[in-house]
Amino acid sequence: MITPDLHARLSANGVRADADGTDVADNMRLIGEAGLNRLNVPVEFGGDWDGGPWGSLRAVVESIVELSAADGSTGQCWSANALVSRQLFLSDLPVATRKQLAGELLHEGRRLVSSASEAGGRGPVTARRVDGGIIVNGTKAFNSNSGGGGRDLLHVRLLLDGAPYQALVRLDDPGLTLAHDWDNMGQRGTDSQTIVYRDVFVPDGWHLSPIAVDPYLLSAVLLTHGALLQGLGEGALDAAVGYLRTVKRSSMPAFASAQEDPLIHRRLGEMSSDLAAGRALLLAVATEIEAGVADPLEVGVRGFRSKVASTNAGLRATAQVHELTGARGTANRYRFDRFWRNARTFASHDSLDAKLAFIGAYEVTGAWPNLAEYLPV
Repeated sequence: MITPDLHARLSANGVRADADGTDVADNMRLIGEAGLNRLNVPVEFGGDWDGGPWGSLRAVVESIVELSAADGSTGQCWSANALVSRQLFLSDLPVATRKQLAGELLHEGRRLVSSASEAGGRGPVTARRVDGGIIVNGTKAFNSNSGGGGRDLLHVRLLLDGAPYQALVRLDDPGLTLAHDWDNMGQRGTDSQTIVYRDVFVPDGWHLSPIAVDPYLLSAVLLTHGALLQGLGEGALDAAVGYLRTVKRSSMPAFASAQEDPLIHRRLGEMSSDLAAGRALLLAVATEIEAGVADPLEVGVRGFRSKVASTNAGLRATAQVHELTGARGTANRYRFDRFWRNARTFASHDSLDAKLAFIGAYEVTGAWPNLAEYLPV
């Protein structure tokens, strides 16, 4: 679905969003027009998602890779759509609500925000019951994909009567305060801002109990994170190769150009091989999850390995761009540095060392380690 022309347009828009620190609204509109949101809507509501909770997961993961290769912020925003929609369409929301959501995703380019993180906050977001709905109060620290505003939807995790609960809130609700405080070095177009909820009324039909934890959920989340880093690495490699094909550049005077320079060839070969291995593992695990027949614990460990492999490959590739392109490649008109800034920003989201320790503990004991000791769950 992501044609070369669409890739080029997404990339150009991403460069502007990165430079200005603005939302990737143009890219999300293009994605909607290209029909990519069909992967996030079940067939019974007019989409392409078929075959159980993780049907079409491989296509979703491939799409995140391709979108992130064009622009990291766009890849992250669309992956939020993918993960949130999986939860909503499998939930106990009324059929009418799910049908409306499907129509908005397919025909209005609706964006879904995972409003889950309270890192550094003042306590959990809470709700209380009132006639006809619930009232929500509290603060969420990170809300990636929230820059579209309007009737885009926040999927809010909260506590109701002391128990986990969820609600759907429109971004144009007057009870919201959008901080517009996302000004980080990378993923600048995600608008991962702080949002405060003050007496926000959520009507019945738009709040829900959490669905039962799927045994493949953790692995699937790890794959979407790995896919973003994988895409950034592949985007960096493509950008470097494209540049080297059009300029006279070599590592030493003995060689007339990159076409003749074996040292540049070696670096490109290393990057290409790293990324090919990362993609192969990523898609293999996605295929296993989609089939839904493998041991979830075994697949879980492979999900950890895939996240590590794609993260390392992406970080290495994005860090080497200027080694390949040289001083002229640092010009702002290229913005090759955005690949590393985006990769480093997203890779800092959670500890890679903890994942490696988890994998190592599994190797030495042969048993699934206590996840709560390695990840916030």
